[in-house]
Amino acid sequence: MSTDILGFRAQRRRALAWSGIIFCALIAVLALGVIVGPTPLNIADLGAIASHHLFGSALPVELQTADAIVWDIRLPRLLLGVAVGAGLAVAGAVLQAVVRNMLADPFTLGINSGASTGAALAILFGAGAVFGDFALQGSAFIGAAAAAALMFFVARAAGQLTSVRLLMAGVAVGYALSALTSFLIFASDSAEGSRSVMFWLLGSLALGQWDLTLPATLAVVVIITAALWFLGPRIDALTVGDDAALTLGINPNRMRAVLVVLVCILVGAVVAMAGSIGFVGLVVPHAARRLVGGTHRHMLPIAALLGSALLVLADIGSRTLLAPQEVPIGILTALVGAPFLLVLIRRMNAKS
Repeated sequence: MSTDILGFRAQRRRALAWSGIIFCALIAVLALGVIVGPTPLNIADLGAIASHHLFGSALPVELQTADAIVWDIRLPRLLLGVAVGAGLAVAGAVLQAVVRNMLADPFTLGINSGASTGAALAILFGAGAVFGDFALQGSAFIGAAAAAALMFFVARAAGQLTSVRLLMAGVAVGYALSALTSFLIFASDSAEGSRSVMFWLLGSLALGQWDLTLPATLAVVVIITAALWFLGPRIDALTVGDDAALTLGINPNRMRAVLVVLVCILVGAVVAMAGSIGFVGLVVPHAARRLVGGTHRHMLPIAALLGSALLVLADIGSRTLLAPQEVPIGILTALVGAPFLLVLIRRMNAKS
């Protein structure tokens, strides 16, 4: 049996082991997220509430308030955190392969900026009224899709859809839309609306509720992640280079277009629900690669689990650090991501 096959099997076993460990850690973090908050609960209360909803057992009268807190507020919020964290981490991992840049993340293609512009239009000027109660989410998703279309147009206008052109077009579109969002805030005469936009720009899981948007977001994350996992070997080929991809019968330009479309749908869905949360798509893929290597079929599930756990932990911090006031979740992810970015820069300098 060849060394390559033995190495691949060892990597797969390591990936399965780490998947089990991180999944157990995610379950523990979710339990912690349900218990911890401005109104703390205990394990016995949580067990009684879970038994009530899972098996229909009677709920004591004194636990009705706790039940409302857990079931109506914390649990849907935490499930949204699982979806958003996984989506951002997977998107970051794929983007780093597509543009062949270790510092790429969902902000690179300007999708977050497009969603922010759509959200600002909805909050400040009532755009997206056609979506009814989901005007904010609908406008943010439309903004993300428009940003992706604009990025494609700019990248293809100069010729082939190369990784460098994608990166440069995404940066340009992102800066332009960030400036437009700032202009909308400045042009608005609503101080309350401006504060709402600024809070949304820093990220929050407050939109997590038992309505259509939560299962829809979870479904998008699961379906797109599964599709990207299936395309894992083709993503691996892109990381090696266009010549290697062509040798394997893969059209690199067409594959980049497919991957960017899938990532745009994924990022647009999660950003529309949680706002612009930075650094998750940058930090988590590097941690996943250190655990199981760069093979995307092994690395993407690890990245999804790590991203979910990280965002749930950040949400616990956002609800408890200055309780009862909520700290925007993007501030906490930036506090984790910025030092990690400095470590990456230092390692790059050491190798050069």
